[in-house]
Amino acid sequence: MATTRQLKVGRQLQKDLGEIIQRQGMAAYGGAMLTVMGVEVSPDLSYAKVVLSIFPAGKRAAVQAALNAKRLRAELGRRVKDQLRIVPELAFSIDTSLDYVERIEALLKEVNVGSSEE
Repeated sequence: MATTRQLKVGRQLQKDLGEIIQRQGMAAYGGAMLTVMGVEVSPDLSYAKVVLSIFPAGKRAAVQAALNAKRLRAELGRRVKDQLRIVPELAFSIDTSLDYVERIEALLKEVNVGSSEE
């Protein structure tokens, strides 16, 4: 279970990374929209798992190629240098819940089309 400090640092990192990515703009990521869904920080605050949501899902490979963890960590370090002694190493994970939602919607459309034909 995460401590209060881990949760607070995770929320601050999520906010700061979101602002950094927003400032870079969609063009930096091949026209895809990125959302920082959450940040999980290790107990010693040296590692952070960043969960990203990418829209549209078809641009996932291009975004992963464009993500530069070192550059983002350096920019993050400039923002949190007064709050954290160590800037955590960033590991990115992609949230696939949008894929799941799209799949369910497609299946529901197929069911609705099939029932209206009868």
